[in-house]
Amino acid sequence: MATDILILGMLILAALAAVMTTRLLRCVIGLAVTSAMASVVLFRLDAPLAAVFELSVGAGLIPAIFLSVIGMTERLTPEAELARRREKLRIYWALPVIVVLVAVALAQVHLPGLPVPPAEAGETRTIMWNLRHLDLLGQILVLVGGAFGVVSLVKEFDR
Repeated sequence: MATDILILGMLILAALAAVMTTRLLRCVIGLAVTSAMASVVLFRLDAPLAAVFELSVGAGLIPAIFLSVIGMTERLTPEAELARRREKLRIYWALPVIVVLVAVALAQVHLPGLPVPPAEAGETRTIMWNLRHLDLLGQILVLVGGAFGVVSLVKEFDR
């Protein structure tokens, strides 16, 4: 139980770091760490396929695309960056207060535990390969499309 709370706390901190930072590179790293922590949560919930998809797409493919785009863009001037920081602070000033209030409210609520039937060995595999063909095809298309996108961006940048 304490391990789950620690993992969820790290997930929330990584997500907040990704949202609140002004540096794009740190934002991408925060996104990757958030996705990695979400995949750990999914592994702990006995959803290994969902965890692997989250880890490969959320922590691998998407940050790679973002990093390639960041490499092709120009940096802001110091004045424009300062104005951007002020705008972000103006918009997100209440976010930490809201997060703390929601955490306190959730800590006060005691929900009864629902019984979860144990998953049989191979059940997820059977469902994915025999009943969810379109989901699997969608995942494959997203991965292939992302790979082609990165290749086309890098080729365009080399010219």
